[in-house]
Amino acid sequence: MPEETLLAFDYGTRKIGVAVGNTVTRQARPLVVLKPATREARFQAIEALLHQWQPARVVVGLPLTLEGEEQYASLQSRRFANQLHGRFGLAVELVDERGSSMEAQNLLGAAQGDDDAMAAAVILRRYLEKR
Repeated sequence: MPEETLLAFDYGTRKIGVAVGNTVTRQARPLVVLKPATREARFQAIEALLHQWQPARVVVGLPLTLEGEEQYASLQSRRFANQLHGRFGLAVELVDERGSSMEAQNLLGAAQGDDDAMAAAVILRRYLEKR
């Protein structure tokens, strides 16, 4: 299997956690939390990350209910994934993100700050484990 760099997004309307990883090491690490003021600023920041990391594909967390059903936030994440694909022509994979924020908080422990980038790393690690 060829080495692929991957970016993962934990999408939220106010913040987007971003993580990077690759298929050889099967590791993921938090990268940044984007807090764009406008939609255009969001895609400019994402475009800069895509240019920097040159991912083969991106992974977007899909928020499901505890029962595994879609909800309003699921539709927003699907829309974001479609926008990434449409704007940048990248392959986009959706991954169940249930519990990723809680797992991220546990991994961070007493560390302060946003857990969104760590949650993106959790989502990416899940994708890599199933691949």
